[in-house]
Amino acid sequence: MKPSRFRKCLVVASLVISLTPLTGLKVQAQAQALEQEDAYILGPGDALSLRFLAATELSGPFNLLSDGTASLPLLGNVRLMGLTLSQAGQWLETLYKRQLLRPELQLSIVTPRPLRIALIGQVTRPGLYTLTPAEASQTDVAVSIAGLPTLVDAIQKAGGITAEADLRNVMLQRRLPGEAGAYKRTRLNLLALILEGDQQQNPLLFDGDTIKIDEATEPVEEAIELSSTTLAPREISVNVIGEVKAAGRIQLPANTPLVQGVLAAGGPIAWRANRGDVELVRINRNGTATREKFALNLDQGASNSKNPPLRDGDTVVVNRSGLAVASDALNAVINPLTPIINALNFIELINNR
Repeated sequence: MKPSRFRKCLVVASLVISLTPLTGLKVQAQAQALEQEDAYILGPGDALSLRFLAATELSGPFNLLSDGTASLPLLGNVRLMGLTLSQAGQWLETLYKRQLLRPELQLSIVTPRPLRIALIGQVTRPGLYTLTPAEASQTDVAVSIAGLPTLVDAIQKAGGITAEADLRNVMLQRRLPGEAGAYKRTRLNLLALILEGDQQQNPLLFDGDTIKIDEATEPVEEAIELSSTTLAPREISVNVIGEVKAAGRIQLPANTPLVQGVLAAGGPIAWRANRGDVELVRINRNGTATREKFALNLDQGASNSKNPPLRDGDTVVVNRSGLAVASDALNAVINPLTPIINALNFIELINNR
């Protein structure tokens, strides 16, 4: 990720060490404020390794506990949460100077903790997600997370984008080192990644990142193209009812156009279907419903205005033609009289005999 895109902040990381006789003493991790760039921030669950160059008997692995502290030789409990690996190494070396003549040490990460990422806005399933270096995504079984998770991996974990997603304006918020709770934000253009292969628009994620995808103010022209990418959901469930040969709930590829959805349900019944009166009923996220009317034109390509892409949960209604309405009305009148007519015919037949 380009650091120039971020608002630069000056942060001084402060630490509290629980020691005897230094209990409650607050010290600064660095003598001066440093301009912070992207760096891994230590937190509970990290497995670390401490190696001394001169005192090898003190070397060994340790973990950060849920309160952000670690139990270390000669020092006891030391709070390291909120520091970068470099800051933590310098801070420990400063502390060990009081105990050792040669406090030179190397601090490294053995196993990083799982990342907890928040996704909000126009994704299929917004919420809080945990990402690990090895897992399958939710949009395509052939896609898996290998290595450190990226922005696209997180979107796939949330089921992919919605049809209203504004991929030109994706916000990424990241916490800065230190316990002051400072954040920085940047805007990313995922269309540049998809259409131009700009990998800088797909940064690695850190624990605590928040991804927000806004709703597009206008219909997304690239919706059909996006349906074939790994950012889109793999399948959607749609109800097709009315005058079709196989009415019911069907599974379709994401962003399948309306006409193709009707054909997937067996197509319209020849004389009963009104091809000029096909309704698309859609339930919005806020609980409201919209109903639009379209003409079923088999020669019409995908179009937001004439042949819109379907979304998960849509209902397509193929209404009856005038002939079907008249036929059904006639049957509604005649069918109740059929038993009476049959009985009269039977009585007349007996009387004739």
